[in-house]
Amino acid sequence: MAFRRTTQDVDTGRPGGLATDVVDEITWYMREHKITRADLAASMRVSPGRVSQILSGDENLTLKTLNAVITALGARLDLTLTTAEPPDLA
Repeated sequence: MAFRRTTQDVDTGRPGGLATDVVDEITWYMREHKITRADLAASMRVSPGRVSQILSGDENLTLKTLNAVITALGARLDLTLTTAEPPDLA
């Protein structure tokens, strides 16, 4: 799963920031592949309530949890770190 946008394309000052962006990508992927929260819960061997917690965007996602979600989805996460461009002050 590669991000469909960069952090420059989103408001990074909002609560959640990166975690919310990751959850947005996961829910987009699930929608595109017709995977329900119940399907994800079964694949992860957790309760549907736990999946709701993870996908709420309020949780501080650990790399371990993120890995479990990505693995259960049968997906791959591609991440690229680049130098940030200074904002235009024009």
